[in-house]
Amino acid sequence: MGRAYQNRKESMAKTAAAKTKVYSKYGREIYMSAKSGGTDPQANLSLRGLIERAKKDQVPSHVIDKAIEKAQGGAGEDYSPARYEGYGPGNCMVIVDCLTDNPNRTFGDVRLAFTKTKCKIGTPGTVAHMFDHSAIFVFKSEDEEGALEALVEADVDVSDIENEDGHITVFTPHTEYAKARQALSDAFPDIDFEVDEIQFVPKTTTPVEGDDIPLFEKFCDMLNELDDVQNIFHNAELPEQ
Repeated sequence: MGRAYQNRKESMAKTAAAKTKVYSKYGREIYMSAKSGGTDPQANLSLRGLIERAKKDQVPSHVIDKAIEKAQGGAGEDYSPARYEGYGPGNCMVIVDCLTDNPNRTFGDVRLAFTKTKCKIGTPGTVAHMFDHSAIFVFKSEDEEGALEALVEADVDVSDIENEDGHITVFTPHTEYAKARQALSDAFPDIDFEVDEIQFVPKTTTPVEGDDIPLFEKFCDMLNELDDVQNIFHNAELPEQ
């Protein structure tokens, strides 16, 4: 699988608007995770991972606490997941994951981003079969053998494991996320995950070149500006700057 996975970790937001988007994104994800899996991070590994990522992305504690309290009280918005697939600039494949309280509005907004950049939104399953839905963990360690042994003993289905530049990268099916995270945490008590999330990893890449490059950037910007969009996965291969 190599380094083809797209690390979607947000870089530090440079504007107030971008910061608000990052905070909102984590707030929704934490709220939904706490509502569906429980508000105790020790028992809800998905929630624990989200909280740790949010803190690394400098999301204020009050944003995290408010989302958990909202789930605890049963109040708040009723978000539902929505996923859209299609072809972006240069015919690259795109998956857009959303959390929405109004599916009709969200579909209209996402479709507009596709049509405004001469792209084509498809039906469910249009491109998803060309991605692996994977849980990905990256952490500092040289003990690849120890990591693999811990995962195998925990009966985790390991898709791939790499050891490069003092970092171990583990890929498992997305359904194995909680089991894999617990096994690694037990095997490496001081583990600090640099990547700890579920992603769509492309099986192949599509070069995006020439006039399609600014179009691709506009396409991503339009999607990122939408409050309902949580993550964008694609197989675009852009020229190195």
